[in-house]
Amino acid sequence: MTEETGSNEKTEMPQSVQPLLHHVEFGSGTPVVLLHGYTIDHRLLLPLEPVFAARRGWRRLYVDLPGSGRSPRLSGPVTAEAMGEAVLRFVDKAVGDEPFAVVGISYGGQLARYLVAERGPQVLGTALIAPLVKASGERVLPERQVLSRDEALLASLDPADREAFAGIALYQDDAGWRSFSDHVLPGIRAHHREDAAALLKAYLLKQIPERRFGVHDGSHVVVTGRQDHMVGWRDQLELLEHYPRATYAVVDGAGHNVHLDQPDAVHGLLGNWLDTLAAQHL
Repeated sequence: MTEETGSNEKTEMPQSVQPLLHHVEFGSGTPVVLLHGYTIDHRLLLPLEPVFAARRGWRRLYVDLPGSGRSPRLSGPVTAEAMGEAVLRFVDKAVGDEPFAVVGISYGGQLARYLVAERGPQVLGTALIAPLVKASGERVLPERQVLSRDEALLASLDPADREAFAGIALYQDDAGWRSFSDHVLPGIRAHHREDAAALLKAYLLKQIPERRFGVHDGSHVVVTGRQDHMVGWRDQLELLEHYPRATYAVVDGAGHNVHLDQPDAVHGLLGNWLDTLAAQHL
């Protein structure tokens, strides 16, 4: 990409049979790899783009994970390790040996930590947004809440869309629906359901990434939602001992899609993280 405000969509083919992951790219400079969550695609993270657009020198690579969006499916078993290896292949091809940063949301947060374990000295830092940390039966979760609910709106939606929206949204109103339909629903409709079902049986890495590297001294930020009933906000505190230069924030009025529910707060935290990276490492 040669223009700071331009974009390219790429599905590159390496010399091996397995194609690389589709991604959308903006800007130039230090690479930032952005990884979305389970059963969605890169469009979930595009609302973060204004934070980068306000700063020069960052090359943003919004990735579709295997079986999501326009990326190919995995050629073998669908496991957390296979997902991690696919992301690692993408990074090695698209980034090479350059220092880079990672943004990971939800399931993408686990994959971001996998990259730290695999390429630690090369990783400048991570932004972990509502990151997956523990198995579903082991999480400490807040009670499910809905802060705004428009019954007429919900009744007007397609039943499948309504189920997906009502199952996660903290704000079930016009603004919440617009955000969901623009950034979440397209990926839900595009992901490969058979692969998603297979991944659900092996979605946690067998070895916790932090047990592999111990401590990472890069600049990190962990952002969670106070009302996140899916991965919570307490378990993520356990990550902090492994990231001594990490900022941790729990944002009130935010569910699992904390960056959609409270964009100003998340943009501020992400902007501070980028500025810290630039000052300390670049």
